[in-house]
This record gives sequence, C-alpha cells and structure tokens, in this order.
Amino acid sequence: MLEYAAYALVLFSLGMYVVLDGYDLGVGMLSLAAGPERRREYGEIVATAWDANESWLILVGVVLWAGLPGAYAVLLPGVYLPLIGMLIATILRGLGLELHSAAGRYRRGWALLFGGASLAVTVCQGLVLGAVLTGPHLRNGAFDGGALDWLSPYGVLCALGLVVVYLLAGAAWLQDKTEGWSRSRVRRVGRSLLLGTGIMALVLGLALRGADPQQFPLHQPVRAVLFWLTVAVATAAGAVAWYGFGRGPDWRPFAAVATMTASGLLGLAALTVPVVVPPGLTVHQVASPHSSQLFLVLGVGLCMPFVLAYNIYAWRSFRGKYRAPVDSPVPPPPARTRTRTPAPAAPGGPRTLVRRVLLTVLGVLAAALSQDVFGGVSALIGPIGVTVLGCAALAAWIVGDRRDARAGCFDADTGAETRS
Repeated sequence: MLEYAAYALVLFSLGMYVVLDGYDLGVGMLSLAAGPERRREYGEIVATAWDANESWLILVGVVLWAGLPGAYAVLLPGVYLPLIGMLIATILRGLGLELHSAAGRYRRGWALLFGGASLAVTVCQGLVLGAVLTGPHLRNGAFDGGALDWLSPYGVLCALGLVVVYLLAGAAWLQDKTEGWSRSRVRRVGRSLLLGTGIMALVLGLALRGADPQQFPLHQPVRAVLFWLTVAVATAAGAVAWYGFGRGPDWRPFAAVATMTASGLLGLAALTVPVVVPPGLTVHQVASPHSSQLFLVLGVGLCMPFVLAYNIYAWRSFRGKYRAPVDSPVPPPPARTRTRTPAPAAPGGPRTLVRRVLLTVLGVLAAALSQDVFGGVSALIGPIGVTVLGCAALAAWIVGDRRDARAGCFDADTGAETRS
C-alpha cells in the first residue's frame, strides 16, 4: 500500500510542477514576442516565485529515486541527454532572469537568454515525456536501448504540445498579473492557444495508442468512468477558460487552465495505473522495500506542508497586478564629516565554533542512526530519539543565531569611515 502512496506523491508533485512552473515557462516564451518594456515586466513577474515552482521538480526526482527506484533506474538512462539539456537550460534561464532583474534596466541579451532558455526547458521536458509514454527498450527489467531512443516522432509531438500548453498557462497568468494587454488581444491570443491545446491533446491522445506498447483497458468500468470523468472536467474547464479570456475576473482563465492540466494528468494516470514504465513494469515491481517506503512517506509528508506554505506565502505576498517600481529622487549628498564607527563584531569565536561542531555531530548522528531505525538493522535508538536529537539541534541553532543577531554579528559592515 505504501508504494501507491509514493506513486501518488510523484503524481501530486509532478502536477504541481506542471501547473506552477508551466506558467512561468510560458511567460518566458511569450516574452520572446514582446517588446523591451514587456520583456522586463514579464521577467519581474516570474522572478517572484520561479524558484519555489521548480522545487516541485526536485521533489519528483527525490520521491521517484527513493520510492520507485526500479522506474528511476530504467527511465533515467533512456533520457539522459534531454534531461541534461533541461538542467543546463534551467541554469541559464535563472541566470538570465536574475541578472536582468539586477541590471536595473532593460538588457536585451539577458531577456533573450531568459526567453530562449524557457523554450529549451519546455522542449526538453516534452521529449522526456514522449520517451516515458512510449516506453524504454527493456530486457529482463533493465534498460537495453540506445542514447537517442528518446528522439521519436511522438516525442517531438509531445514537445510541441507542451510548448502550446505552457504558452496557454502563461497567457492566462499574464491576464491575471498585468494590465498591458488589451481585452481584445487577451481574448484573441488566449483563445488561439486554447484551440491549439485542444487540437494537440486530440492528436497526442489518438497517436498514443499506436506509440505506447501497453494496452489501455478501457473495458474496465471503474477505469473507464474515471477517465471519461477527467475528460469531462477538462472540457468544462476549457469552456470556462474560453469564456474568461478577455473578461473579468482576471484570475478565472488561469484557474480553468490549471484545472485542465490537472485533469489531463489524472486521466493519463487512470489509463495506466498500476503500470509505471510501459509496457508492463508495475508499481509493485519498481517499488523500494517497505522500510524505505515508510521513511520516504513520513519524510516527504512532513516536508510537504512547508513547501505548500512557502508557495502560498509567495502567491499572497505578490498578489494583485504588477506595478513597475517608481524611481525615487536621489537626495542631495550630506555634508562630509569624518567619523569613525566601530566595525561590528565578527561572527565566530570559540563558543560559536564549539556549538556548531556539536550541532554538526548531532546531525550526522541522527542521519546515521535513522538508517538503523527505518532499515531495521539494529535498535540503538528509536524514532522518538531521532526526533529529539533533530529538534534539539534545530533549537540550539536558532537560539545561538538569535543571540548572534542581537549582538550585531549579522549586520553588514559599512566600512570604518562613514559620512553623516
């Protein structure tokens, strides 16, 4: 049963990533067709939450590696090249976004790097999706394919379809966050992308039966009901998005597009469960041992509320329409007087060194003994002991850093000479 909990965590994290990072990748691609002012505006909108959105992709990899290692070991060798390309493009995308934001004004090179890298990330993800759906070449449950097996006609179609889906999400997000688009333009662009998404969904769905080696048992009543229910929900959400583009409230198209995306993922899961790797590797076959499953579900289950809280906090902090910052006038320079101010005390010292060494030892001890607890190797310490050690280390670190903050150890050193 725990293996299905791990599979559900993979689906949930993947859905959150596609919904959240999908819109900022779409905004990045839309910036390639925008003017200089719009490119900078789009970058500032994405900069508010792009790193939080990408954390869900990391969670997908962690849960897949720890909870379903058989699938991880089979799928990863088949998509090494597009995955490496995606990681490189992700780094370049963040580089262009942050340096453009720090430049203080429009920089064409950084803006184009952000938009081009967003397109590259999306294409690589589509190629990975196509390789997963068509299934890797297996022999005795192990990967037995080539380095370019991911490059297939269906993979190219998946890449094109994902580009259209992300562009649709980006257009819906821009309606909610900006005021630069006219209602007529929002309606025209959004509905065109929505129509393209529907066409690509139909083409990919029809082509999947020939590209995927497994058989979809739609003759099973429960599976058929769940699949057609997701199709109905996606269709209704598409109708809401069609009506909402160019009309208020501005948040409605994005909510509808997110519902469409989640419904598509659930429909695909309804077709394939319990198969994880086509054509026949099931959840039971690729799952890790029960002790690892327990450790994973508890660990990720405890971390999930914090990840969600961080995302909600970011959305709430930057809610509403984007407003370009207004440059405040620079005050005249004050009269020059030479004063000496003592530099703040440097953090460190014997007590700080000893405390952090002890905390490091506690952390290593907790990590080492947790393997004994959840792996069933020995019983040196129980789960309660691990919790106490972790909480003690965290409390000591917080108390020590708060004391250092009161002492001014974290204040910026403005130099020995100041002007007042």
